[in-house]
Amino acid sequence: MSGALPPEIRRLRDRIRGYAEEYGLDFNETFFEVLDHDALNEVASYGGFPTRYPHWRFGMEYEELSKSYSYGLSKIYEMVINNDPCYAYLLEGNSLVDQKLVIAHVCAHNDFFKNNYYFSRTNRKMIDEMANHATRMRRHMERIGVERVENFVDVCLSLDNLIDPMSMFIQREPSAEQVAERKTEEPRSRVLKLRAKSYMDKYINPPELEAEAQREEEQEQEKKAEQIPKFPVRPQRDVLRFLVENAPLDPWQQDVLEIVREEAYYFAPQGMTKIMNEGWATYWHSKIMTQKVLSDAEVIDYADHAAGVLGGGRSLNPYKIGVELLRHIEERWNTGRFGKEWEECDDIGAKRSWDRKLGLGRDKIFQVRSIYNDVMFIDEFFTEDFCREQLFYTFGWNERSAQWEIQSRQYRQIKEQLLSMLTNAGQPFIAVEDGNFENRGELLLKHRHDGVDLRVDWARDTLVNLSRVWRRPVNILTKVEDKGKLLSFDGKSHSERAASVE
Repeated sequence: MSGALPPEIRRLRDRIRGYAEEYGLDFNETFFEVLDHDALNEVASYGGFPTRYPHWRFGMEYEELSKSYSYGLSKIYEMVINNDPCYAYLLEGNSLVDQKLVIAHVCAHNDFFKNNYYFSRTNRKMIDEMANHATRMRRHMERIGVERVENFVDVCLSLDNLIDPMSMFIQREPSAEQVAERKTEEPRSRVLKLRAKSYMDKYINPPELEAEAQREEEQEQEKKAEQIPKFPVRPQRDVLRFLVENAPLDPWQQDVLEIVREEAYYFAPQGMTKIMNEGWATYWHSKIMTQKVLSDAEVIDYADHAAGVLGGGRSLNPYKIGVELLRHIEERWNTGRFGKEWEECDDIGAKRSWDRKLGLGRDKIFQVRSIYNDVMFIDEFFTEDFCREQLFYTFGWNERSAQWEIQSRQYRQIKEQLLSMLTNAGQPFIAVEDGNFENRGELLLKHRHDGVDLRVDWARDTLVNLSRVWRRPVNILTKVEDKGKLLSFDGKSHSERAASVE
């Protein structure tokens, strides 16, 4: 069940929104709705949207969330959708302190969605688009059959990470207009003619030399015409786009794959900015709560809940690292601990007391919020001083002791592991290398090996699903233990053979 905001919550919303605007946050209009735990679990299982296409995975996520709540393992405090207007949900029964915290947290998320560059190409009316996707999917199910459509959705969802998130910001291929311009360009002669008077031209630019160059050019064009053109011309990271445009799909299958691809691109910036987004929201809810909203009687409850959010563990906590790094940046730019003078200073005592009183910290974190993603954020601002202050370390499973142990406290190793986890969301870089492999209409993918081998069992499962879309044998070129391997699936069985990898 759900209902309109109670008067007290409505007054708090307006008050906190005013404080957020005073601090300089800029966000779209936000609609809050109070839901009980069951309704909130339903919305959460749909990824925050009230309507999605029917699929069994949403039901499984709902069951997991419901049982986790029933057993007291977890509960959802807030949920917010990147949309214009923005929609957010409050859990009915939360204490007033929690509702204040969530409203402030949502205002900061909304500001991040609106102003971060990596969200600038997302569909700001996605709540309507999701409803449209649901309608299209249901029509296919009514016409084709629920089981058949759902099985194909399973295949598509197993491939939904094979996109190119940066393609929204980088033009990887020439546009249709550029291609048309190139085709209309006059071919240039292979012989550079020198300027000469008309009576001297036949001596300076002999006609037989130009004729010979023309013959060579014609022979070269004939050779090119005989060669089988590569398809695609260059490797294409957006595997889903390649399949939509070139796989022998039925119209309804093409539509389903387009839906899955569109939703994958919508959610991609959230994966690219998880640490920054949660850190930004935590920074501002902490600022608003401690400086503006909390009463004396609420401080202990707030501190207890905030400690739970920022608590450590074996896994990386995006709230903790995000907010601490933003505070570190703010302090550095307030005190002037950046630039050539700071970097070249070798006096440890001077560095400890360094304070140029620049007061640029607030402006700097707003700039960071606008133009960085997680990889850039960690790469530039995760310094050795910050690593040491926050007591970071890497850990792993020790086979001899049969327990988890700290492996290293070395700054370089820690930072490299963080960047490895965040680059492409920790997933392998895969691209379409050839759509007509060995001139047999087979699909060839290539894994850009960055020191981490593919999991062969996962790769084989992916090849099976790719073959269901491509309808011909599929292959992937990779390295296994530093040796080139070509993994193949012909629709019936798997095979592998040695291959050279550049």
